[in-house]
Amino acid sequence: MMKNLVVIKIGTGVLTRQNGTLDGASLVRLATAVAEIKAQGYPCVMVSSGAVGAGVSSLNLTAYPDDVETRQAAAAIGQARLMQRYQTIFEQFGLDVAQLLLTGSDLEENRDRISATMHRLLEEGDIIPIVNENDSVAIEELRVGDNDMLSARVAEFLNASQLILLTTVDGLLDSENQLIENVEDLSKVAGLVRAESGKFSIGGMVSKLQAVNYATQAGIGVVVANGRRPEQLSELVKGRGRSTRFKISSSAASQDQL
Repeated sequence: MMKNLVVIKIGTGVLTRQNGTLDGASLVRLATAVAEIKAQGYPCVMVSSGAVGAGVSSLNLTAYPDDVETRQAAAAIGQARLMQRYQTIFEQFGLDVAQLLLTGSDLEENRDRISATMHRLLEEGDIIPIVNENDSVAIEELRVGDNDMLSARVAEFLNASQLILLTTVDGLLDSENQLIENVEDLSKVAGLVRAESGKFSIGGMVSKLQAVNYATQAGIGVVVANGRRPEQLSELVKGRGRSTRFKISSSAASQDQL
């Protein structure tokens, strides 16, 4: 286990404007925040959405594509754009990036090899591994599901210290739209969320709770926070900041004590 390893999932809504194009200012703020926590002793793996959303404008689309072929074409265009921007920004902090595109079958069949590759990259000290589902080739049978679940699975096989899900809201809200800061029992908050998605993204809070359940069962604490406020990332990794924190499940905690 690498000490203080953090997996950070960045949602499409955090990375793109309303028309689906990449938001350069948001990318700069996020990269700056990641570079800062890395300098503070927190190795990072990023799971970045945004590939399909970044590619839709090149195909003159006005909404997230429904058909597989168009979605994969958008991903092929957008992934290259996304990584190019990450590379340019992180270079300013003396950091390099490494791209890992995965499918569900990769995580089932090549889990150990992927883990070894990521750990080798992290050992270099100046490389940020950036993971995304391989949307340009993955078919339904090979999909992980979405990047929320992908980030939870990556956090689990890397034995990360925590998983941070960055979205466009401050965290999980109650029935009166007040932030719930701590959750110990997922079953008590499941009724507060509904399936939703943006024009250029899939998932929503429902998928995040599914990822939270997976990660906390694996013994990993999860934080859901607003990625449009990346300056608080250094607070989030230390247990502070405005967010919803999900505690490790009691069964996982019991296993850790054995």
